[in-house]
Amino acid sequence: MGMPSTVHPVVDDPRAERARYWRFSGLPDTEMLTARFVTTNFTRHTHPTYTFGVITGGVEEYAHPGGTSRVGPGGLAVVGPDEVHTGHAGVPEGWTYRVFYPRPEVVVGIARELGLRGTPAFSESGIDAPEASRLLHAAHLAAERGDRLGASSLARRGIAALLRSHGRERPPRVRTREARPETALAREVLASRLTDPPTLEELAAAVGLGPFALSRAFSRAYGLPPHAYLNQLRVDRARTLLAAGRAPSEVAVEVGFTDQAHLSRHFRRHLGVPPGAYRRALAGR
Repeated sequence: MGMPSTVHPVVDDPRAERARYWRFSGLPDTEMLTARFVTTNFTRHTHPTYTFGVITGGVEEYAHPGGTSRVGPGGLAVVGPDEVHTGHAGVPEGWTYRVFYPRPEVVVGIARELGLRGTPAFSESGIDAPEASRLLHAAHLAAERGDRLGASSLARRGIAALLRSHGRERPPRVRTREARPETALAREVLASRLTDPPTLEELAAAVGLGPFALSRAFSRAYGLPPHAYLNQLRVDRARTLLAAGRAPSEVAVEVGFTDQAHLSRHFRRHLGVPPGAYRRALAGR
């Protein structure tokens, strides 16, 4: 008889990362993410949506307008629309989470049913809300199984529970309370010139401020300096085009990046996945 073969167990790579985006048909225009990140370090960025992340393992640490939060298993990482935030591992093994990105009108609609007026905000960012976390986690799993009715029902109940426990009305114009007319004009110029942006000196001259004064006022109003805000606008536009099925190489040029590698570098720092993977996931491929 021959010697028995040796079976080597499969060992999970402790540094392996994975991430998947997809559309959640249970809530209008809502994207979802399930991921494990270890070395990924998200740059300062925003989303036009709310971010409701259920941490399922490890610890996520991130900066946000209210300070810095560390969120572990069962906790919720909550960020409002257009709030500048970061994200990185708070422990060596990284973190895993399941995230909903509902559009503001979806959350506003749920808040209205609860009797809340205005655009909802939250009293904290790293939130301990066990019932909301349980419901949102169950909704995410149901969506992954293709249970649209169960997922949509659970997601709405989870958001409602979070609003009841930690929701509040956002003060009017909270983001732009310190904005000067010149900074709003500068933002419009940047949005209209993604592929041919001005220098800081040219932008400042166009709005009637000095370069240093504009950079300081712009950062105070929008949380990012003009050059970083331009890249945020480019990534946001790229997401829309990729979700529509456009090729990453075409999208890179159309939004003002020099090539696909340039787009991929910024896309990963904002979303944690390369643009091609994002396009395939949202196209259902």
